[in-house]
Amino acid sequence: MDTVFGKMGGKCLLTIHFVTAQFMLAYILEACTSRAVTDAFAELREKLGYELFSAVFPILLGDNGSEFSNPRAIEADDEGERLCRVYYCDPLCSQQKGALENNHYFIRKVIPKGTSMNPFNQEDVSLMMNHINSYSRKTLNDRTPYYIFGCLYGFDILIKLGAELIPPADIILRPALLKK
Repeated sequence: MDTVFGKMGGKCLLTIHFVTAQFMLAYILEACTSRAVTDAFAELREKLGYELFSAVFPILLGDNGSEFSNPRAIEADDEGERLCRVYYCDPLCSQQKGALENNHYFIRKVIPKGTSMNPFNQEDVSLMMNHINSYSRKTLNDRTPYYIFGCLYGFDILIKLGAELIPPADIILRPALLKK
């Protein structure tokens, strides 16, 4: 997991990357705070249910940013039962989550660095992620992250997560996708 910033001080993205499938989820946060991150995970737990959440997210790897400073609130359900484990990269070792950083490249094709994320809502971010996750990758034997994730975790989970497959001819990976 990581965060992607536009202009400092505004909205940001919480990203969750599944390494094997190269599938990535992204959630718009009003601010890059620990509370915003824990709220996003609470929504994910509610959407998936505790058992499925625990199966899909057994381990979360993040950096030492202050937005990830409350691991118990990310890991546990409302009764305090641990559903997953949060681990941290070593300081200044972004290569420990290099696959996630590489996948951020696709986000930056749609939302260039320095662009404010304030105009975007979750619907915009989900649209962008549907396009990114529908783009086939050579490293996946020309399959899409959407397809590989579905094979690994089940296509029903993709529906619960609101993920949709975009036909190859309709994929847009440039700022025009989110122009309002």
